[in-house]
Amino acid sequence: MAAVCFGCKEEIKDKMLEALDKSWHPEHFACKECKKRIAENKFHESDGLPVCSKCFESKIQAICAACRKLVTEKVVKAMGKTWHLEHFICGGPCKQQLSGKTFFERNGKPYCTADYERLYAPKCGGCKKPIAEKALSALESKWHKECFKCKLCKEPIGVDAKFRADKEKQPICEKCGV
Repeated sequence: MAAVCFGCKEEIKDKMLEALDKSWHPEHFACKECKKRIAENKFHESDGLPVCSKCFESKIQAICAACRKLVTEKVVKAMGKTWHLEHFICGGPCKQQLSGKTFFERNGKPYCTADYERLYAPKCGGCKKPIAEKALSALESKWHKECFKCKLCKEPIGVDAKFRADKEKQPICEKCGV
């Protein structure tokens, strides 16, 4: 079975060029951007298609948001910026690579979930741990729902229940709050 040109979809009978796991008539091996034939030995690839050096340099290549150097290989696009794969890392103390992982943005930096919560999430007025989900607001603090309980009897204080605060701004339920 004869090869089919990826560019024109017709059978290749004479000269054939193989590149990017595809077969081409040499005259159809063209830049995906400017559509001009690529005759030089050096070319680039974008989305599985050939790109001439001129178009690659002017339209496709990007500058890494971390190191400010040219990104020519594996790239991460996140937060409206381009990054070298190895430079898209957590802005917190762990410095782990974040490509393909959930991350949070703060002041233009990406953070893994654990570091973001540790550094920026509000702290619970009861257990002092970060609050990542819904919080209860009371006594000038945020609380995990399960942590908002009477300091004395340790019973949970419901949303509509009456309570008072002690000197340390800890809740005392109506039953214990003499």
